[in-house]
Amino acid sequence: MEYDVVIGRLEALSDPEAVKGMARYGIVGNKVYGVSIPNLRQIAREIGVDHGLALRLWAADSRETRILASMVADPKLVTETQMEEWVQGFDSWDLCNQYCMNLFEKTRFAYQKCFDWSCREEEFVKRAGFVLMARLAVSNKKADDARFEQFLPIIGEKPGILGISSRRRSTGP
Repeated sequence: MEYDVVIGRLEALSDPEAVKGMARYGIVGNKVYGVSIPNLRQIAREIGVDHGLALRLWAADSRETRILASMVADPKLVTETQMEEWVQGFDSWDLCNQYCMNLFEKTRFAYQKCFDWSCREEEFVKRAGFVLMARLAVSNKKADDARFEQFLPIIGEKPGILGISSRRRSTGP
């Protein structure tokens, strides 16, 4: 599917009321069409894997084009540099979550990025580290427990994450 056709589809599906509703939940961006995830998934199925189109969709800098890019990008072609550029461009929790679920967990860098990003200060970069941990735990059914146990010290270091703290609290004398 050509880029211009994709943009035309997004414009046709645009819903100003949905944009208002998304904003109430912190889903914002430079441009938001208000297209639902199921509609984006349908467009992605029609496109198939098209890494070149994904790069162009990311550059368009709208919520929907960026999410669609995560759905059509080829995880085998994603570079570590690209992942770093994209994670720096996250401006909402839903963009972060969609990228981790649709693309990042399928790359060869997924496990390393859990460690790298969870220690960073930028809000959505740090979130991406933890979302990626959760996604890998859910989707990588063949991995043994030891693979995921590596994440526990990181989770334990972050007070408030899952209600766990690495510091022991005194219960009295």
